[in-house]
Amino acid sequence: MPTFRLTLEYDGAAFEGWQSQPGEEHPTVQDALRQALERVTGGPARVTGSGRTDTGVHAEGQVASIRAETGMSARALGRALNGVLPRSVAVLACEPAAEDFDARRAARSKRYRYQIWNGPVRSPLRAARFAWEARPLDVEAMGEAAFGLLGEHDFACFQAAGSSVGHSVRSLTRAEVSGHPGGEIFVVLEGSGFLRHMVRNVAGTLIEVGLGRRSAADLPDLLASRDRGQAGPTAPSQGLTLVSVDYRDGAGGAASAMRRKGEHSSGKSVS
Repeated sequence: MPTFRLTLEYDGAAFEGWQSQPGEEHPTVQDALRQALERVTGGPARVTGSGRTDTGVHAEGQVASIRAETGMSARALGRALNGVLPRSVAVLACEPAAEDFDARRAARSKRYRYQIWNGPVRSPLRAARFAWEARPLDVEAMGEAAFGLLGEHDFACFQAAGSSVGHSVRSLTRAEVSGHPGGEIFVVLEGSGFLRHMVRNVAGTLIEVGLGRRSAADLPDLLASRDRGQAGPTAPSQGLTLVSVDYRDGAGGAASAMRRKGEHSSGKSVS
């Protein structure tokens, strides 16, 4: 049974997240892709994503490894899938992969972008992809706070309640904020792994910094507290997009060079 690597773009508003939910009739991206594969190939298919995205979260470069019995070329399979997938999902690239390629286990880092519309009036054309904060935000202070998150830390204070992961230590190699008050603001985080709701909780905390409710200098103490109750609120899901997944061993193919819409180089990062 051949293995393929897919790079996917999807509108998260149409789904209850990426992950299949056995026994429940909620639409998920994983189910939509599996059903499309089975329709195209006429047989069972296995779908593994690079990671979960929550309800309402979008993706420009989600990666999935799939296994299905088919004689089609990768290019033909990608075209066939796009012919039957819902309009809210598209296969950007379909490539042959090694038999043991696993999109989740082989991933080395992921990049997320959180988008905020900071205009005084709501923007109907941005409503599906941006969170709205009408009060002016101090972008410089938000960037300073984000810079304090770079490196390896225990991010328990940004972890959603009820998570079952073994530990909450993660490493960020990029944490930056760009844009300007009264317009579009972008929070970009990149790292080897993320906790449940971590990016949205970071975004909610940075918004509080931008509003002057807390100082950038408070971030070290917040991290040390490991207390979710001390951090800011969880920012709305529609503002979050999984931008790309990096596979440094070459397994990521097109996904490692995905478009970086709305990203700017004015922030700070480490390599």
